[in-house]
Amino acid sequence: EVQLVESGGGLAQPGGSLRLSCAASGFIFSAYAMTWVRQAPGKGLEWVSLIQSGAGGTSYADSVKGRFTASRDNAKNTLYLQMNSLKPEDTAVYYCVKNGGTPARGQGTQVTVSS
Repeated sequence: EVQLVESGGGLAQPGGSLRLSCAASGFIFSAYAMTWVRQAPGKGLEWVSLIQSGAGGTSYADSVKGRFTASRDNAKNTLYLQMNSLKPEDTAVYYCVKNGGTPARGQGTQVTVSS
């Protein structure tokens, strides 16, 4: 069974940092590209970042470019999202998504940026 479990969310002040993790199981993690998406209150899903399989080339939404860094540890079957210089508009539930094969998305982790 494919499972994705996000963690690391919480409350951060503007300008602060958080690191999200996504633990993957039930598939060959290294073989799949992975995506981070987010959903702000009352809004639709927004694509945040893509990290390719294997060595993991990355791409980012303009709204997070230069502030967020996606990475992966294939030995640990874990995806990360380092979020720096957080802004109130980053407040959302963040999800990791498996690209290709059996679709899968985690349950999400809440990130709230507020003073």
